[in-house]
Amino acid sequence: MLLKISTFIAKYMAALVLLAAIVALFVPATFNWVKTSSINYLLGVVMFGMGLSLNLSDFKVVFSRPKDVGIGCLAQFGIMPLLALALARIFRLPDELAVGLVLVGCCPGGTASNVITYLAKGDLALSVGMTCVSTILAPFLTPLLTWLLVGASVNVDVLSMFWSIVKVIILPISVGLVIKRFFAEATKTVTAYLPAVSSIVIVLIVGSVVSANSAQLLSVGLTIIVAVALHNVCGFALGLLLARAFKMSSRKSTAVSVEVGMQNSGLACTLAQTHFATMPMAAVPGAVFSVWHNIAGALWAKALSAKNTENEEIK
Repeated sequence: MLLKISTFIAKYMAALVLLAAIVALFVPATFNWVKTSSINYLLGVVMFGMGLSLNLSDFKVVFSRPKDVGIGCLAQFGIMPLLALALARIFRLPDELAVGLVLVGCCPGGTASNVITYLAKGDLALSVGMTCVSTILAPFLTPLLTWLLVGASVNVDVLSMFWSIVKVIILPISVGLVIKRFFAEATKTVTAYLPAVSSIVIVLIVGSVVSANSAQLLSVGLTIIVAVALHNVCGFALGLLLARAFKMSSRKSTAVSVEVGMQNSGLACTLAQTHFATMPMAAVPGAVFSVWHNIAGALWAKALSAKNTENEEIK
């Protein structure tokens, strides 16, 4: 029974996140009990779960196919940060929202990208490899890129941000990997419930951020929603185009496209709350992205799945 409930939660994660966002927006008191100060720990739980679900073999693709992973990571940290900055300027977003959107763009790929790649019949091994590498690079590239792009208008503490990412991303994943390595049998029963736990945690993070900024969101909501949606959709499209420009196969191109378009928006929320506390709205783009990219990702997966199936039949 518990497994069925967990499967249901994971399957309808996008709908649950959207519902939480709507409730938090119009009835903010619903999520007041989830303190924004706890977002660091909540994200740590998701990353710990990611560590438990990974195998050391997942890293083999990095060494066996370095070109593919390299192209993917170049697209990840090249397209999304610059696209975020361009959209912030096009929409003339206030500094708080601009910083938040750039933070989303500078973050590594999200864990949900692996699920979406699987549904899209893309190269799952490449997707997992890209997620692992971009996550490892995040402590270095996320603070540096954020400083380069918005450091002229706001103070960006690169070293402090580096340690934050190590604590909420790298450390929990490493602990999860170690526990799985030495207690493999014990973690098998837990692994089945991890997608549901991660889904619930993301719901809480989104609810917390949206409820804390509900009044401001209602006043600028449409603008930031459109900007975030374009950020995600253009990320999908540009990732696909870049992969094809490098003559990657359809399945590889699918993995790159999904990985580029789907960001670790939970990390963006955490960094905004921790390092831009005087700019509370900076966490909003991350929360909106969390809602949007799961819905758009599912639709994108459906479109790419049909295309990849057609290519397989032709072959």
